[in-house]
Amino acid sequence: MIEFGPSGNSESFYAEGYEHTEEAAHFVKERGLDCFEYSFGRGVRMTEKKAESIALAFQSEGVEISVHAPYFINFANPDDEMAQKSYGYVLDSARALRKMGGKRLVFHPAAQGKEERQTAVDRTADRLKILRDYIYLNDMQDLLFCPETMGKLGQIGTIEEITAFCEIDPVFTPCVDFGHVNAREQGSLKRAEDYRVRLEYMLEHLGYERMKRFHVHFSKIEYGAKGEIRHLTFADDVYGPEFEPLAEVLHALKLEPYIVSESDGTQAEDAAAMKKMYFSISKKN
Repeated sequence: MIEFGPSGNSESFYAEGYEHTEEAAHFVKERGLDCFEYSFGRGVRMTEKKAESIALAFQSEGVEISVHAPYFINFANPDDEMAQKSYGYVLDSARALRKMGGKRLVFHPAAQGKEERQTAVDRTADRLKILRDYIYLNDMQDLLFCPETMGKLGQIGTIEEITAFCEIDPVFTPCVDFGHVNAREQGSLKRAEDYRVRLEYMLEHLGYERMKRFHVHFSKIEYGAKGEIRHLTFADDVYGPEFEPLAEVLHALKLEPYIVSESDGTQAEDAAAMKKMYFSISKKN
């Protein structure tokens, strides 16, 4: 079943007097949404009691929760000691995710740094094989670990790179951030065909069963010569991408991803707009 929800709490959440993550479950459900992504962007700092409280709130509302691991993960770092920290950030996020009752963990794979791109990509792939081993050693293979497509040219995370990383092992499921793809490719996502070509490439390499429930981030993003600059809202009419053509392709390809809105402050409203668009298209077809 396709799902829609926000990344973190929108401005309207706080405007309505809500404060705590536990309250986000009711807030999301009340808007007809299905899921919520919690960010550990600045580090995994959550008590076991808090994680269990969040799990109870989301389970009682029937809302699925996912997490985003810390932003400073970099599996291409030449320094092995720094890479060890990256394994720790992912595994710590996974432990918290499990206590929160979720199944999906998104992470940024790497930055190119000063090295040749292929060198950085190859090192990232090697490190992800080690991460895979840690995942199995810690009996976490029931969770989905989602390397994300990235928006800046200096980051590792093209569609092709993420697909290759996911070919390493079934514990990896792609997170396709279509705003990032559009930003790094300078506005490439305009028509349904633009989305279809990229998704069919991933389907060819990973197969339908691996892709059916893949992870999606979606927002409009301002970009420049080096890619992503900042997240926008659906009200923006200068930068893309638009969701409607993607909705058409998802329906046509029978894909049912977990779709997270990363709009700047209007993520709950824009998630609801995407859900409405998708089901409007599915009813016509």
